[in-house]
Amino acid sequence: MPSRELSTTRYDAAAYLLSEADQQAYLDAAFEDGDPRVIAAALGAIAKARGMTQIARAAGLGRESLYKALAPDSNPEFATILKVMQALGFRLHAVQLAK
Repeated sequence: MPSRELSTTRYDAAAYLLSEADQQAYLDAAFEDGDPRVIAAALGAIAKARGMTQIARAAGLGRESLYKALAPDSNPEFATILKVMQALGFRLHAVQLAK
């Protein structure tokens, strides 16, 4: 039986985050997961979908610094997360969980 060559491409969430509603749902899911690395990666994908240079400028960060801060293996400071969220037009709010 002849073997077939398998071709794959790297998944890029930013390519699928086309609307603000999609981006918000993606970020909500990341916060529900609760892993800070997942949240940072989600913010990175959204920033990439909107234009990393523009978001970096709005957050007061260098583009390379923003890429590093939002990389999946990073551990960004909370202040950086807040700056990026503000630049993206998001804000955090507390919700009481049911007991």
